[in-house]
Amino acid sequence: MNFVSRHDAGTRLWVAEAIRKVEADANRSCDTHLHVFPLPSSWGVNLYLKDESVHPTGSLKHRLARSLFLYGLANGWIGPTTTIVEASSGSTAVSEAYFARLLGLPFIAVMPASTSPEKIHLIEFHGGKSHLVTDPGMIYEESRRLAAETGGHFMDQFTYAERATDWRGNNNIAESIYAQMSMEPYPEPAWIVVGAGTGGTSSTIGRYIRYRRHATRLAVVDPEGSAFYPSWVSGDDSVTAPGSRIEGIGRPRVEPSFQPAVIDRMIAVPDAHSIAAMHWVREVTGRDVGGSTGTNIAACVDLIKEMREAGRQGSIVTLICDSGDRYRGTYGDPDWLRSQGLYIEPHLATLRAFLPL
Repeated sequence: MNFVSRHDAGTRLWVAEAIRKVEADANRSCDTHLHVFPLPSSWGVNLYLKDESVHPTGSLKHRLARSLFLYGLANGWIGPTTTIVEASSGSTAVSEAYFARLLGLPFIAVMPASTSPEKIHLIEFHGGKSHLVTDPGMIYEESRRLAAETGGHFMDQFTYAERATDWRGNNNIAESIYAQMSMEPYPEPAWIVVGAGTGGTSSTIGRYIRYRRHATRLAVVDPEGSAFYPSWVSGDDSVTAPGSRIEGIGRPRVEPSFQPAVIDRMIAVPDAHSIAAMHWVREVTGRDVGGSTGTNIAACVDLIKEMREAGRQGSIVTLICDSGDRYRGTYGDPDWLRSQGLYIEPHLATLRAFLPL
């Protein structure tokens, strides 16, 4: 019986060295910080922000990109001359461009034309190329076309996010949260609150909670124009939607990596409220955060109100997904907000009343 090896010995050596480089990046990065949000101690409810913006590429997606590269390398999909192609709303592409450059591979990001200029600049800074499409629903098809045309590999974060990350541990984000909470007054969170873009983070955390038999409940937030919330409510995974204006979360379709059964609750957040919360976090903490972090915080405020009204004490953990400096020309620009019909002042007033400075 004859066997034909798909990869020669030189390729196997290259893959081994590539995996070492990616793992070494994780070893250098260590872990991300867990900040205490300033709430009155008399409330008996503590809020923590896990700061994923301190990764080398500045966002939560650094973890996902690392996992996707390791998955592709271990599966034999990525070799020494492979062009990496990804469909992204921006942050995953920034992180994948970083890892592609680390391995000396070309990278093409297929993104909606509405992607912020700051993210496009960061992709190019890390050596990647941006391929913009006017119809966000075409990014998948266009990514497959470019991968076939270049003989490359379509990373397909929306399919592989939930399986590329080891949800049982191995320093994933869930394990990190519980380790960092271990010495806090309420070490087992009542809630962990995250958004869904691929669904990979919510799947990882939700599975880990069950695997470790924690009582924590997982709340997933969803912006306007996303298919995730209406799909979760109806149980229909064929639901489609226009698409989200909050970059990084919300999708026009229910992505394969989205696992609704591990979610205890979904919370829909209006875009103006998300952006108001983004500005409010900077007022209260001095930390400059992005729009998806604002969506997280808006939901946390609602959960804190519920816990207080019910006389419950405990902790809530959510994520700082990225920094607000990526959105200076959009969520941080009053003219852009007006052009989008987004009026954040009433929402800011509500948040300020919740926690007067």
